[in-house]
Amino acid sequence: MENYIVSARKYRPSTFESVVGQKSLTTTLKNAIASQKLAHAYLFCGPRGVGKTTCARIFAKTINCLNLTAEGEACNECESCMAFNEQRSYNIHELDAASNNSVDDIRQLIEQVRIPPQIGKYKVYIIDEVHMLSTAAFNAFLKTLEEPPKHAIFILATTEKHKLLPTILSRCQIYDFNRISVQDTVNHLTYVAQKEGINAEADALNVIAQKADGGMRDALSIFDQVVSFTAGNVQYKSVIENLNVLDYEYYFRLTDKFIENNVSDSLLIFNDILNKGFEGSHFITGLASHFRDLLVSRDAETLQLLEVGASIRERYREQAAKCAPKFLYKAMKISNECDLNYRVSKNKRFLIELTLIQLAQITSEPDDESHGRSPKQSIKPVFTQQNNATVQQQVAAPVSQNGQQTPSALPNMAPNSQSAVPPPVHKNPVGNIAIKEEKKIPVMKAGSLGISIKNPYQGEQKKQNSVAEQSQSIKRTEEDFVFNERDLNHYWMEFANALSIEQRGIMMRMKNSSPKLLSDTSFEMVVDNEIVARDVTTMIPKIQNYLRTQLRNSKISMTVRVSDAQETVRAYSRVERFQMMAQKNPDLMKLKEAFGLELS
Repeated sequence: MENYIVSARKYRPSTFESVVGQKSLTTTLKNAIASQKLAHAYLFCGPRGVGKTTCARIFAKTINCLNLTAEGEACNECESCMAFNEQRSYNIHELDAASNNSVDDIRQLIEQVRIPPQIGKYKVYIIDEVHMLSTAAFNAFLKTLEEPPKHAIFILATTEKHKLLPTILSRCQIYDFNRISVQDTVNHLTYVAQKEGINAEADALNVIAQKADGGMRDALSIFDQVVSFTAGNVQYKSVIENLNVLDYEYYFRLTDKFIENNVSDSLLIFNDILNKGFEGSHFITGLASHFRDLLVSRDAETLQLLEVGASIRERYREQAAKCAPKFLYKAMKISNECDLNYRVSKNKRFLIELTLIQLAQITSEPDDESHGRSPKQSIKPVFTQQNNATVQQQVAAPVSQNGQQTPSALPNMAPNSQSAVPPPVHKNPVGNIAIKEEKKIPVMKAGSLGISIKNPYQGEQKKQNSVAEQSQSIKRTEEDFVFNERDLNHYWMEFANALSIEQRGIMMRMKNSSPKLLSDTSFEMVVDNEIVARDVTTMIPKIQNYLRTQLRNSKISMTVRVSDAQETVRAYSRVERFQMMAQKNPDLMKLKEAFGLELS
């Protein structure tokens, strides 16, 4: 019985022409060999299994060939090529940097570099996984890499170029290997299957190519595994069963249910997928990719982006014709958001089921939003914005128990006035009035709703009949809101907190000195010296404008006064405040001692 050789080794390319998926790189190397313009150091970087080491070996074999072919390939007949094929060539040295990454290993390599080749022109040193070398080994290797002997060529291979030192990168010609496309992988697997006499479906090979994710070595390894499972008859169903791949059929069925707005069947299909052992993250990722494939299938120009077999490609084209672009856009967005939230979700199954419910409602009628969550993910305002007239009307009007506004809440109008129609609470009793949005005052003076409005024209409103006079009365009312000292302190602190860092001194003064209300519209601030008084006086216009706007009273005025010698204006600490309270009420001290309390 002959020794079995895996396909990845048995069908490893031996010429530039047989390398799969790297046409531009192999052409560059062949032209460099033909023109005798060889660099002393090369860096091959890219994903695993795309041909980096293979191309390095072919390159080393070709530059030492004594009789190159017309196509620039090695002849495989000269002594150098035969020694290479029989793995006895002394001109090619391979070093695995993952296990030989010390300074001593690099020093031994440098000693070997000095010896010229016995057969051929060049000695090629292939260092695989070069990013694993230690920093000391890199530094020991720098001088030789920059100025090696004429007969020495270094080929460095790595999957992680970003881990290499910039001094290494600057001394090499860099070749970036690409992932091998699905179609190129399928073509190569078809070639291997024909050579081995294996019956393989195109859709089955396509699944293998997608599973390999651009790596030919991985694709050939999976191919050998599937061949062993199917005994040489590679079928689509056998492949998805052996590789635990989610069938396209599930996604096609789900999409049909989404178009039909069938939530129940969608949830049952998802339950069947979970029972077969598939992870929810794998399912939602595949669903998002399915919607993407449907989108590219709608246009003949983007159809080339669809990397599936011929029969499945036709199914995509048929289902894409049923799906509107708007549906696909929303479906892709919802699926992607579910994929992003899946990792942090504590109830992962519920998250996916909620996503399926949203997807099944995309094509429903706009007014059909009574079941489940609407797929339109928009944030609605929590509070409805109201204009000043409506707020003022609700503040001034007593409200009855059934929610209707009492007649006394409306402006007093003559009985024969045509505009004296009792409006609902949320409508403006006067016509179109230019109204600006104002901030609610947290505390007002006494009134039926805890608010008091000063209206000097209340006696005259009984005699007014025209809409113009009513509008003028309302405008005057807006300017005459009454406030108390608590309202004043609230917006006083709000203004102080809004000051910049450069005005930190005034900010602290305002926080430690509460304003004292002298009358209905005037107040004063007491400071302890003339310097502070001058600084605060310059801020009076800004403070007055801010308070007039927030308290909705244009008559507010502010004054600054320097305290008397006996007057104390500094802020008291918590201990001092407690001592002052205890002097007025000795029971507080008894309470503190009885419970063993301490002031923090």
